[in-house]
Amino acid sequence: MAAPNSAPPAQAASANSKRFLILFDFDETIIAENSDDAVVRAAPGQRLPDRLTAAYREGHYNEHMQRVLAYLAEQGVAEDAIRTALEKIPPTPGLTALFNFLRAHQQDYEAVVVSDANTYFIETWLRRFGARPLFRQVFTNPAGFDAAGRLVLRPFHAHGCARCPANMCKQVILRDYLARRREERGGLAFRRVLYVGDGANDVCPSLALGPGDVVFPRRDFPMHRLLEAAAGAGGAVSGGPLKAQVVPWSSGEDVVACLQTLVKER
Repeated sequence: MAAPNSAPPAQAASANSKRFLILFDFDETIIAENSDDAVVRAAPGQRLPDRLTAAYREGHYNEHMQRVLAYLAEQGVAEDAIRTALEKIPPTPGLTALFNFLRAHQQDYEAVVVSDANTYFIETWLRRFGARPLFRQVFTNPAGFDAAGRLVLRPFHAHGCARCPANMCKQVILRDYLARRREERGGLAFRRVLYVGDGANDVCPSLALGPGDVVFPRRDFPMHRLLEAAAGAGGAVSGGPLKAQVVPWSSGEDVVACLQTLVKER
């Protein structure tokens, strides 16, 4: 993904002084459901044909969604219908309070989205809810409408991680971003890295965090269940030990409570 546009000197200096990096998943973390499911409601009969659902292969969800979007185009589903379906998705409980906190403390927190959704879905929703300026960068699968009006989806990258889907490893994205930002910040690392997620693919980037960092798994979702199982087995998950502190959340206000304590650090 391309790096964000360069900021004016004063803004760049402010960005480079931020103490904390917070990363968000999108589906069922920022928004209250899976955006792919929401878009299917724009299809005829609000469902997919059996041939499409039967063709899904574990670990190849990006390929599946490429076929879904092609089907929507074949059925004459236009951009307006897709955008409307996305804009109707509500935020997760308490997410508005969390965003308001980050707006009030932009001098301390740098925010990024890391998601296996796609650029069109995420950018559309964030703009609709006025949240796009909160995020320095969005890492996700590229998607856009072609000249024929079809929404075309591509994989984010290739990688060698056996734990992650073929199109995206969030740990690779996180490590690359931290290395790049440290260089841009003149060698200054973030004091803490915070990761907010819900899904199984959010476990892998959590393994890149250190003892001073915090992982926020959404309570009773796959990420939380996997981390709880790992804790019961001595703290190890597939790929290595989890070093970060784990703070489960049900509402964005649970995350705010933790961020409020961190912002008081000096």
